[in-house]
Amino acid sequence: MITLTTDNYEEQVLKRDEPVLVEFWAEWCGPCKMVGPVLEQIEAEHGLTIGKLNTDENPEIMARYGVMAVPTMLLFENGEPVKQIVGAKPKRMLVSELGLA
Repeated sequence: MITLTTDNYEEQVLKRDEPVLVEFWAEWCGPCKMVGPVLEQIEAEHGLTIGKLNTDENPEIMARYGVMAVPTMLLFENGEPVKQIVGAKPKRMLVSELGLA
């Protein structure tokens, strides 16, 4: 997983040719801690690039996309968000919603 910051966000997400899933999370967020290992499994099993963006440290990116709750996952294709998933969900549901099944 890629650790995303304001400094590397454009290069790691917006300029990538392949899809990138960005997880907006916070250290204090219990559901974020539950979904983290699930995303690691999805990344390993499906080859999807996943980046984690700490919303407390990078609030301007959170605001840019209107993210109001954590965890929120945005799937980017060609630098544009194409899917949003809010909340911790079971692995099979995430895989299905991301179109990886």
